[in-house]
Amino acid sequence: MKDRHIHGTWDNTLPSQWGPVPGEIEVPLSGTPTAPGALVGNTNGGPAGAARLSLWDWVREGLRAGFFLAPRTGAAAPTPWQLVVLALASGALLAAVARLEIVGPAQFNLRGWLIPYWTTLALLWFAWWAMAPALRQQAAAPGAASPEPSGGLAAWFALSTWAPMVPTLLTYGLLGWAAQRPQTWQGQIAGWVMWALYIPLFVWLLAAVVVVSARFIRSRLRTAVFAAGLVGLAALATWQFPDRPWELDTEAVAAAQEAAPEPARLHLSQTVFEAQQALWPQQVQALAPERPGVVDVYGLVFAPYASEEVFRRESTMVSTLLKERFDADGRVLHLLNHAETAGTHLWATPQNLQRAIEALADRMDRDNDVLMVYMTSHGARNHELAASHWPLEVPPVTPEMLRAALDDAGIRHRVIAVSACFSGGWIDPLATDGTLIMTAADATHTSYGCGRLSELTFFGRAVFNEQLRQTHSFTDAFAKAVPLIQQREVEAGKADGFSNPQIRVGADIAPVLKALEQRLGAGEGSEATATVRP
Repeated sequence: MKDRHIHGTWDNTLPSQWGPVPGEIEVPLSGTPTAPGALVGNTNGGPAGAARLSLWDWVREGLRAGFFLAPRTGAAAPTPWQLVVLALASGALLAAVARLEIVGPAQFNLRGWLIPYWTTLALLWFAWWAMAPALRQQAAAPGAASPEPSGGLAAWFALSTWAPMVPTLLTYGLLGWAAQRPQTWQGQIAGWVMWALYIPLFVWLLAAVVVVSARFIRSRLRTAVFAAGLVGLAALATWQFPDRPWELDTEAVAAAQEAAPEPARLHLSQTVFEAQQALWPQQVQALAPERPGVVDVYGLVFAPYASEEVFRRESTMVSTLLKERFDADGRVLHLLNHAETAGTHLWATPQNLQRAIEALADRMDRDNDVLMVYMTSHGARNHELAASHWPLEVPPVTPEMLRAALDDAGIRHRVIAVSACFSGGWIDPLATDGTLIMTAADATHTSYGCGRLSELTFFGRAVFNEQLRQTHSFTDAFAKAVPLIQQREVEAGKADGFSNPQIRVGADIAPVLKALEQRLGAGEGSEATATVRP
């Protein structure tokens, strides 16, 4: 047993990096013991004792440190079991909030939850290296007064685990908001608002860790090196390890789709046939005529697969978009197979497709106006577009069929989008100098998002419902949509590889679309201000 000095400290005993021995209470210089579980920092900046703190004390002081307040932990250090509980509790809280990032059924991804913890191990090493001189200084003068926490690496870990909790939770909440309510963040201004919120939260997160670490390191140079290492680890983790703790439960989605009620079936009757016959003259006569001197956009939206509700939603969205964003109000024909729209929409059949193209060609300036054709359905490896409207027999549509109808109608400028699996096989048959054609997949891959529970296909959502609401450029919208589609396919667990959307722009259509983009972007959509053709 060593002799005890009158000041109440152990002679020749170095302070433990992991805190005092459980159950031991040190007597501070004032001679008054500190009660177990009480905060050990004093109010006048003098030395503090090393009493044990409760779990709540560590959480509270960590959260205070996140707002750049000095932790009141003195020389206290958490016990090993407290460290485990603090780490698991913070991880569980963040994982719970991260669940908001997945829309629909989700399953916990243990690998995605554990992988980021390798950065924690690396950061522990950085912190140990950075605070080593301060630890040696504390060991050399164990009774020295200091207003900063001196509980060693364990105290640093406990505080730095909870210091960034508030900005991290807010960041996860923001990402969850974007996933659950994507329409809130549509548009260029909303996108800038998102970044304006995200970047300060991320900076706050990093700053909270750096500031609380600086209180242990006590060296500007080593704190700067630690901060650089922290930023580097964060960047590396984001770049190389994007795994998330939750992922879409594709099996549950598939099961829900199988259990979903069958869509309504068409009931053929004389009333239905007469309603269809009456629709043709009504809708054709309602088409607005072309405007002399103006490059008008006419639209033909074609959704022939009645058994999937997603095609009805998507074709309606595109039809509305053309009217609102491309000055095509009164110039769009929407051909749709659905049991509930037999009295309002022309049937999407190959014969009606040809008739619709002829009707649009009669109204438009075939040499100067632009015809936008959007087709959405299931696709086959032989590049046929599936059609279904039982009990009505509807044959599939082929790219050769569409090309022949457009050529016969003499329409020169064409923008064609095909949202279907294997739709890349439509590009070569439809390509001309006056055509821009884009497809949801290449010729050998499936596209995604055409199930019964899908709101929109991934292609239609990204290109038309998101990007074309921010720009009037089809090429820009396509370029920005492709990485979004790839990311969402990965998150959805698409098993057969990236759909690989395709685009081809003819030499003659490019300047026409550029002029159209400039006119629409300037808000010159009325007859009084429309741009005159060259």
